[in-house]
Amino acid sequence: MLTPTTSISAEERARTLTQALPYIQRFHGKIIVIKYGGNAMTEDALKASFARDVVLMKAVGMHPVVVHGGGPQIGKVLEKLGKKSEFIQGMRVTDRETMDVVEMVLGGLVNKEIVSMIDQHGGKAVGLTGKDGGLIRARKMMLDSQDKKSAEKIDIGYVGEVQGIDPRIVSMLENSAVIPVIAPIGMGDDGETYNINADVVAGKLAITLKAEKLVLLTNTSGVLDKEGGVLASLNVKQVNALIADGTISGGMLPKVNYALDAVLSGVKSAHIIDGRVQHAVLLEVFTDEGVGTLIKS
Repeated sequence: MLTPTTSISAEERARTLTQALPYIQRFHGKIIVIKYGGNAMTEDALKASFARDVVLMKAVGMHPVVVHGGGPQIGKVLEKLGKKSEFIQGMRVTDRETMDVVEMVLGGLVNKEIVSMIDQHGGKAVGLTGKDGGLIRARKMMLDSQDKKSAEKIDIGYVGEVQGIDPRIVSMLENSAVIPVIAPIGMGDDGETYNINADVVAGKLAITLKAEKLVLLTNTSGVLDKEGGVLASLNVKQVNALIADGTISGGMLPKVNYALDAVLSGVKSAHIIDGRVQHAVLLEVFTDEGVGTLIKS
């Protein structure tokens, strides 16, 4: 016989499932690109909850595509090798030795750990880098000087930007049981390998795949107002006003710009969510309240 406590718990579970049903129906067969990084990929409980989230999404008929970062992991390996990390304008200076480490860590260690984690929680995943099947074509990135009077460009090595995406290798997996897990490494026309910002890759991939949603996991609770409250839902006009008045600034600004680019290029919605919350992806996709900021046109 159920005690009052277990009865309430069962009712809450049933209510949660009922609330999720319309979202499951609405997003069945839809592509959802998820940028996975930050605390969500370094803390064990969060790693496990993320894996269960994407496995469940695939099980109910959605098509999650995971793009991952790995900056902290790269930094740790470089440190062990006695190589100091250097950043300019938030970008890692990447000489050839550092690029070799980046490719080993992102395309090997981190990527395979995520694939294994998804497999352990009942899913099937395949690891890719942007070099596989010509998925990501890259070109060398040159930074603008912070001296506005100078036209000089800053060379930060093997750091790239997306020149183009060939989605065929990902599209082949779309209607299978497999979840693609992609490391943000691209190949240039010059034959060189380039490290690319994972948020950028996720956004461009969402556009190319005509995704329903772009989800960016962060280490903040979402886009905040000037009092520190979470702005749950924003349209493009509101986002532009918040950028203009300085409410959106600092490290959040590039993420918001990537989200804006996706939405203005045909992705139905972009979500900047709190990856420090267990099951953040499910809470954002399957519930009314969500756990971050929704951006729509």
